Parts: sequence; structure tokens; C-alpha cells
Amino acid sequence: MRPVPLEEIESLAIGAWILGTGGGGSPYLALLNMRQLYRKGVVCRLMDASELADDDLVAVVSNMGAPLVGQERLTDPKTMALAVTMMEEYLGRKFRAVMSLEIGGGNSIQPFMAAAMLDLPVIDGDCMGRAFPEAQMTSFAIHDLKMYPLTLADVRDNAVVVARAASWKWMERISRKACVEVGSIASTCKAPRTGKEIKECAILGSTTKAIGIGRAVQAARRAHRDPIDAVLEVEAGIKIFSGKIHDIARRTTEGFLRGTAAIEGLDAFRGHDFKLAFQNEFAVGWLDGLPRVMTPDLICVLDTVSGDAIGTETLRYGQRVTVIALPAPPILLTPKGIEHVGPRAFGYDLDFRSVFA
Repeated sequence: MRPVPLEEIESLAIGAWILGTGGGGSPYLALLNMRQLYRKGVVCRLMDASELADDDLVAVVSNMGAPLVGQERLTDPKTMALAVTMMEEYLGRKFRAVMSLEIGGGNSIQPFMAAAMLDLPVIDGDCMGRAFPEAQMTSFAIHDLKMYPLTLADVRDNAVVVARAASWKWMERISRKACVEVGSIASTCKAPRTGKEIKECAILGSTTKAIGIGRAVQAARRAHRDPIDAVLEVEAGIKIFSGKIHDIARRTTEGFLRGTAAIEGLDAFRGHDFKLAFQNEFAVGWLDGLPRVMTPDLICVLDTVSGDAIGTETLRYGQRVTVIALPAPPILLTPKGIEHVGPRAFGYDLDFRSVFA
């Protein structure tokens, strides 16, 4: 276990926003909260999963809802902490640590906010290795772990406990319905995990990985190098397309942000076009009408100059963007992983083909 200085939280925000593949919510507001907490003397701790006892309990936390709503309803450390303490009261047990559901976007910082309020360490890991929109799209679901109970809290002091669900998809449906009713954004504590489950089924080291990506971007900027090249180097990624956004269609429905973005090619890609489809996160990209990249490969849209990630809620007409692909965690590439997070899981009649194959 080690202390996490504020500079690493800053790097985490940059790297996790890239790993978010357009989703997970912008980390900006969560980062502002962490800056304020650190000014008050808080210092969070990062814990390696190997330090957990098999029977320790870990709280798995995230914001749930549509990223566009998250820009208007500000994230709140007290609400995230409340979801954790609600779960402790329901279980009659205390948590040893907290962990992010997804390392993507603002959800990478949610466990740090809860940890700061509750004086708990944060586990270096998550269960997606990126961001996904639905409850069953996790390494825990792929391993057939139990999906209940779940606690949900919002800023109006509404609180919901989902005591039981028939399946992962039923947990998604029930909790999503509750989330929509409270305004399509809420803090959640997912099914508690034992230390043994974390060590065997989580995607470990992802927090450190996100911090490393952020540091690479920051170092490239200081050296006046291309930050996108730095990301590609550190993560063995592939540049897919570069151009200007010339059309965007998006809507918030059923607690998700869904839509498409069209990109007109520039420079080496001039004369070509690229289309992206998303459900909170980017799911499929078509180059000149043919499928080019698809989930679970990480599809990341970055500002061509700064290297900052661009979320599905912050896409704008005229933005100069570069689309890159990063490798997915191995568990997502297994046959069962593809069932949970491949293109058909998002409604696209496509056989998964990795750009890294």
C-alpha cells in the first residue's frame, strides 16, 4: 500500500479519460473534488490486490447513468460514500477497501472520492479495463459471480437497495430503471466482492496503467512531442483515422447516451470518411462504410493537438480528432467475453475482428 500524491490523481484523470473509450463520464468534476479534498489534507492510498485477505470485502463503486446528464448534475463525494455505507449497513459488515467498477473516465476517480470520505484504501484494479455501459459487461459477470445486492443513492437523498436479481441483465434493467427515475445519474455500490474474487476475477493494475498513460501524455506535452504518439507507444496502440467531425447525432434515452458521429478525413486520410456509433462508449467504427474497429478493442477519440480524450457527450462539430485503438484486456477477448462485450452485445450483427489480430 502506498500514498497517492495529487499529481498522480491528475495523471489518472488524463489516462482514464483515454481508457474510457468515450464513456465513464468526464473526470474533470471529480478531479476538482479531489483537489479540494487534498487541500484539506486528505491523502488517498493505493493498495495492491495481493494485500487483501481472501475473506476481506471490497466495495465496487461507480456513477451510473448518461454522461451528458453528468455534466449538469455535479458529482459529489458524500453521495458516493453514502452508497458504500448503505451497503455496509445492509450487509452488517465493514469494507476493507474500495475499487472502481471501470477504470474509464470519471469513474476511475469515484473510488478515490469514497476512500477520502471513509478513510479506506483504493484497490489497484477494476473489472472492465476500460468503460462499458451495462452491468453485465464486466469480468465479474464473465466469471459468473453473484450480481447482487446493489445500492444506489442520489443527491436528493433518495436511496435504493436491489436485494436480489435473477441475472446480470436483470440487475442492469432494475438498477437502470431506478437510475432513470432519479434523473439518469446516481452513485452506486455494486455487489460486494471478496478478496479472493478480486484476486482471481478482477482486471488488476489498471489504476497504475491509467496513471502511466497520463504521465506519458504530460511528458510529451512538456517535450513538445505528439501526445497521441506517446499513447500509442506506451500502450502498443494503432492509429485508425484522423479528421474533422462534420456531423453528430446524439440522444439521452433509457439512461444511456446513444448516437453517431461522422468524421471527414484530413491529411493522410483526406478523401475518406469514418463513422462512429456509441452507447455511452464508442462501440463500432466504419471506414468508408466498412467495419474497421469494434468493441471490445478500445476505440478512443482524442483531440488531435492536445491528446486529450473526447467523450461521447463532448463531441462537437468541427473538432479535429484522431481515432486510435488500444488492446483490450485478455478476459474480454475470450469466447464468453465476446458474448458479453462484443459487437452483438450492442446490437450490431458483426463478428468480432480485432484490429490487433
